[in-house]
Amino acid sequence: MKKKVLISLALSLILVMGLLAGCADDTPATQDPTAPATEDNMPTLVVGLFQPATGANGAGGRQESLGTIFANYRRPTVDIDGITHRVVIEQVDNQSSTAHGPAAAAELVARGIHIVLGSYGSAVSMASSDVFSDAGLTAIGVSCTNPGVTRGNDFYFRVCFLDPFQGQVLASLARNTLNADVVYVLSLLGDDYSQGLSHFFTEQFESLGGTIIQENFPEGTSDFSGFMTNARAAGAQAIFAPTSSEAAALIIDAAHVTGVGADLPLLAGDTWDSPQVLDAATGRDVSVMVTTFYQEGGAPEWDADFKAWLNANPTQLANNGGSDVIAGFTAMGYDAYMLVLDILERSGVAYPFDQAAIREATWATYFMGPVAGLIEFDENGDAKRDTAFVKSVDTEAGEWVFYAAQRL
Repeated sequence: MKKKVLISLALSLILVMGLLAGCADDTPATQDPTAPATEDNMPTLVVGLFQPATGANGAGGRQESLGTIFANYRRPTVDIDGITHRVVIEQVDNQSSTAHGPAAAAELVARGIHIVLGSYGSAVSMASSDVFSDAGLTAIGVSCTNPGVTRGNDFYFRVCFLDPFQGQVLASLARNTLNADVVYVLSLLGDDYSQGLSHFFTEQFESLGGTIIQENFPEGTSDFSGFMTNARAAGAQAIFAPTSSEAAALIIDAAHVTGVGADLPLLAGDTWDSPQVLDAATGRDVSVMVTTFYQEGGAPEWDADFKAWLNANPTQLANNGGSDVIAGFTAMGYDAYMLVLDILERSGVAYPFDQAAIREATWATYFMGPVAGLIEFDENGDAKRDTAFVKSVDTEAGEWVFYAAQRL
């Protein structure tokens, strides 16, 4: 019985989508390209925002989305082949879940999107990528750093650096700057991002002559004090924990409470670049260093405009963790949206769009992101990025402090 209901609902949805598509197809024919564009006569470009708003990566997903939403606020139209198009965003919550991700992706596809941005979180991006490719849609990852996101998928691209590079930067920091001989690596069991970045860090650190002590924690862990005690007992001189910002806050708390944070620096990747981490470390006896995509102050005018927009709306501010501190993935979310407009302009194909032309234009990208710099894709669809920003927490002032722009 349940199966018949689901089939009936699916057929109804297909009929509704067909009717909508039929209505939308009339738009270009009724628009006079010489007439002033208005809300009523503009064809619509729909950008699908595939992001977590809840779950372990919800905080990061909301911050990444803010960058895209701000970009849409600043530039809500795009001219393609002489015709002005309105740009709207359709967003779904993939719940930070590989189990729910494909269904959320399918929901976006059903809404008639034309291109996809996301997801924050490599694992859910990888689990859902076939849904977009099967629909012939181009997807652009913003901060999903695991190499597997684009591997073997000609429809998925990304604008961020990758974990092999990030792992090398962090391992070099631990070994050559902090002079650590032994590093304790703490990863989330079964998570592609956490396990992947741990692997690349370990590989590089051991190649530099260091020793790794590895432990995993299961999803749902709330007390990390035992892991901190294990790190000290193992003789580690630093702790590397590529986790969500939610787990990061708990790790920082445990490092402070056990006293381990006073002696062992906490290192992490891009996911720790979060107001949530900053709040957790402020006033605590810990040392925190992270790699990220953008350092606040790199584009002062954009920083000021984004902060003003953020502070003007309590909901937006809450989605940024209640702070106007700018995370690297927020800046990347902004640049990714602007890249989408550039791709559509270069495709030269107005509504109803041609997915092959969109993808061809994506491969040919050479775009200077307004905030985080040049975006150009290699043969895998990965951005050719060679710089990571390293910053640390000033625990007294409650601020991020720029440490270095690291190139390898």
